[in-house]
Amino acid sequence: MGKILDGKELSQKLNFELEKKIKLISEKTGVKPKLAGVLVGNDPASELYLNIKRRRCTEIGIESILVNLKQAITKEALINEIERLNADNTIHGIILQQPLPKKLKPFTKDFNEIISPLKDVDGLHPINRGKLFDYNEDLVPCTPKGIIALLEYYNIEIKGKHAVIINRSNLVGKPLFFMLLKRNATVSICHTSTVNINDYIMNADILITAVGQPNFITKEKIKEGVVIIDVGISKVNGKTCGDVDYQGVFDKCSWITPNPGGVGPMTVSFLLQNTFFTYKNHFKL
Repeated sequence: MGKILDGKELSQKLNFELEKKIKLISEKTGVKPKLAGVLVGNDPASELYLNIKRRRCTEIGIESILVNLKQAITKEALINEIERLNADNTIHGIILQQPLPKKLKPFTKDFNEIISPLKDVDGLHPINRGKLFDYNEDLVPCTPKGIIALLEYYNIEIKGKHAVIINRSNLVGKPLFFMLLKRNATVSICHTSTVNINDYIMNADILITAVGQPNFITKEKIKEGVVIIDVGISKVNGKTCGDVDYQGVFDKCSWITPNPGGVGPMTVSFLLQNTFFTYKNHFKL
């Protein structure tokens, strides 16, 4: 078996279609969608990820600005900066690049709540998270959106399947729980305190892992025909890898995402989709 869920290919298709939609609507409104990326400090990885997002914006016709703030900025000053962006009617989407510096990290929840829910393209505002409770997926985190899009694009059956998520974060595990439940999967969420976690892994029809531990998922842990979505990010000998022993499990699974090249491009693609949604919402289109 062993078929590849190619996120790079699908994201290119989605971005191409989105570019056409943006061109059509921006010609009517006379305004392009605009995304503000807020970067605190000069963490190289965060700067790289934000630049990738901004590059993709430029490619499809979304304007983007970078708000680069000093590492030593206070909580109050960062809140003021976010509120300034909220009040700017020329900006349709806001992302606060994470993780934040150590002294601001404990206040991440507070910052997410300050971003206007109408500009919350990361889907982390309590209002948007609450809407997901009722299965409203207008603005939810981009990685889960990308995962669901991959499964649906490749016609992978979700209804009635046992989906196991090894992650309980607001960015991945929690939103995925509701999105898979909406599609009638039976969903289990595993984490560091899960007893007999390997039993859950072995019984998964769809396995989504985001633990950041290389070779966490091996051939011996999975059942024949499982669908594997690898969201984990680690560095081994300077190279990016995921949680899955890709070569080891390839012949045993029915579908699998490469890493890199699987979930990552889809995450960026749905950031663009979310920005387009907030832009249309701004003009009531």
